Amino acid sequence: MKTTARSVPISGLSAPRAALKFEGSGLRRFVLAMGLLVGPVLSATPELREAVTRKVDAEYASLEAIYRDLHAHPELSFMEVRTAGMIAAEWRGLGLEVTEKVGNTGVVGVLRNGPGPTVLVRGDMDALPIREATGLPYASTAIVKDLSGNDRPAMHACAHDTHVTGLIGTARVLSALKDRWSGTIVFVAQPAEEIVAGARAMLADGLYTRFPKPDYALALHTVAYLPAGKIGYGEGPFLANVSSLDIQVRGVSGHGSAPDTAKDPVVLASQIVLALQTIVSREVKPGKTAVVTVGTIRGGTKRNIISDEVKLELTLRSYEEEVMDRLIASIRRICRGTAEAAGVPADRLPVVTVTDETSPATVNEAKLTRRLAATFTDWFGADRVAASSPITAAEDFTFYGRTVERVPICIWWVGATAPGKFEESKRTGIPVPSNHNFGFAPEPEPTLKTAVTSMTAAVLELLAKR
Repeated sequence: MKTTARSVPISGLSAPRAALKFEGSGLRRFVLAMGLLVGPVLSATPELREAVTRKVDAEYASLEAIYRDLHAHPELSFMEVRTAGMIAAEWRGLGLEVTEKVGNTGVVGVLRNGPGPTVLVRGDMDALPIREATGLPYASTAIVKDLSGNDRPAMHACAHDTHVTGLIGTARVLSALKDRWSGTIVFVAQPAEEIVAGARAMLADGLYTRFPKPDYALALHTVAYLPAGKIGYGEGPFLANVSSLDIQVRGVSGHGSAPDTAKDPVVLASQIVLALQTIVSREVKPGKTAVVTVGTIRGGTKRNIISDEVKLELTLRSYEEEVMDRLIASIRRICRGTAEAAGVPADRLPVVTVTDETSPATVNEAKLTRRLAATFTDWFGADRVAASSPITAAEDFTFYGRTVERVPICIWWVGATAPGKFEESKRTGIPVPSNHNFGFAPEPEPTLKTAVTSMTAAVLELLAKR
C-alpha cells in the first residue's frame, strides 16, 4: 500500500475517513502543474455539463422505473438471463453492436464513433441469496434457482441493480452526445461478480480478442457508507484480495453417551475456529491488513450422535499476496496440529481446500485515478468528491487489468444512503444497513443520477475530441 489506510469491512460499514479532499480549482491547477495526470483534464464547459444534466434529467423517470423493476426481479450468479435480455434490448435500441452470452450470461455492447481510444465500461448484474426486509414497495419477494438448482430467496443487496441501470443510462447519454467525443466504448454487463467468477469467464470467452481491446477499463460501485450523491475514489490498492477456503474437519463417529469411543469433530472444529483467531493478532506483522472470517459451520445430524464430519467455510482478505500466502499456510498448520493433538488418525486429518472464489486485490492505476478524480471535482464540486481509504471487500473487476495487456483500471464509489439516515444513526447508535444487509436500500435519487453522470463524465474525459 502506498498510504496508511484504515480498512473498513463491507459488513457493518462505517464511513472511511477521507485522506484528501479537493478544495476548489486550486488543487486541480496544482496537480496539472506538477504533471501528475496522464493527460490534460479537459474541464467540461458549462454548456457540456448542462447538456449532460438535461439528458440525465430527461431519462431519469425511465431509469428509475428500470431500477425498480431490476430490484424486484433479482437473479443469482450466472443465472442473470432476464437482466441480460433487458440490457441487450436497450443497447440494440440505441444502435450498439450487441453480443449476448459472453462468459455465460454476459452482454457486450460496442458503440463506435470514429478514431480515438477505446474505453471499457463495466457493470455487474448478479444479486445475492438474501431475503429482503427493506419494506420498499418494490422490494424483492423472489425465490429463484441457484447454480445447483436449489430454490433461494434473492435480493439486490449489493446494489448491482443500480450498476445495470447506470450502464443503460450512460449508454443513452453518450449515444445522444456523439458529437462531443470520438473513439469506441465497450459496454460490459458482467455476470457472477458475487462469486468472483464473471470477469474471468468473460475474458476467457474472448472479451479482449473478439471485441475492441480497451485502453482504459472503468467501473463504479454503489455503497451504503457514503451519503447518496457523493463520490469516493482512491489510487493504488482500493479493494482487498480474497481467498475462499473450505475446511473438512473429520473425526470418528460414535454414540453421544460414549465420547471416549469417538473423535468428536464438533469439538475439534470449535477448537480450530478459536485458534484461527490468533493468526491476525500473532502471526501477521502489525500494520499489515488481514482478515480471517469463518462464515459457516455445519455438522451433525442428531443430538445423541457424534458425527464424523464438520464443514467450515472461510473468507480471507489482505492487500498483499505474501500476507495471503501466510494466512493460508497458518490455517493448514493449525488444522493439522489441532487434529493431531486430539489424536485424530492420520487418514482422518482435516482437508483444507482453496476454492475458485478467489481474486487478487483491486489496484486502481494511479495516473488514471488522479485524472478522473480531477474530472469528478470539475463536474460535481469539491464538496461531493473525496478520497476514500481502501476497504477489505473484494471485486473481480481487478481481472480486467491483470491480463497481458495490463489495461489501466479505475473503480470508484457512488454513495447510496440518504443523508438523514446517517444523522439518525448518530442519534440512535444503530449503524445504517450496509451492502450485503437485508435492509440495504439505495436512495434512487440522486444515486442513479450520480452513477450515470460520473461514468459519462469519465468517458467524455478519456474520449474528448482534442
